Amino acid sequence: MRPLTPRSLSAIRTALASASKLPSLSSVDKRQTAAILVPLCNVRDTPGILLQVRSRALRSHSGEISCPGGKVDELDASLWDTAVRETTEELGIPRNRIEHLGAFGPPEQSLRGDIVWPFVGFVHAENCPASDDDDAPLASINLSNLSSSPDEVAFVFHLPLAELVNPDRLRPYLFRNHRPYSAIDVSDLLPKNSGVSSVSIEKSQMNKVGQSRNGRTAEVWGLTGWYMSLLSSSLAPVLCK
Repeated sequence: MRPLTPRSLSAIRTALASASKLPSLSSVDKRQTAAILVPLCNVRDTPGILLQVRSRALRSHSGEISCPGGKVDELDASLWDTAVRETTEELGIPRNRIEHLGAFGPPEQSLRGDIVWPFVGFVHAENCPASDDDDAPLASINLSNLSSSPDEVAFVFHLPLAELVNPDRLRPYLFRNHRPYSAIDVSDLLPKNSGVSSVSIEKSQMNKVGQSRNGRTAEVWGLTGWYMSLLSSSLAPVLCK
């Protein structure tokens, strides 16, 4: 798949434009509202998504794979602002390098009871001059330059967009035990000897609990996996080009 360009970002915006209308923060219960960001980027000229392995020091979902995000803060001006602030805090990416592309959904309730709104943004490389060529590849970011929070993030990795629709990676499960979706096997994308062991405990679509791992140690599953499936469907016209 070719690297993302200004033209492909425009196509992604168009694909996400039909998302349901976002509420204002004044109309939601901030105590039970959260937002996440799916951070798109180019890495070594390969388009993909930045995902994080949560620190084992965290009380909830430690060691699992997720997108950056968290609960609304009193100072947040919007749900998008929440998603960007959390991304800045967790991954160390300045907000001026995150370009808004849109939202998708619908939002889902987390296991803690929060309503989670998913957004998509593009992470620009540092000190990258703007180009007038809409078909010029956007500069790649260097993962080693990220300053992620050690209190929240064990490490960050890049999931190429092409892998969202790679049948060899997809594992059929039932989200919340009744909605079909595909978790993504990312075992080979993590650093060697990372020690990560996070695979779905959900029912498979054949109504079996916990499929055979067959050497798999890491999957994008649960709410994050569900959102990856939704995003893959929303961006199908872009991903299939």
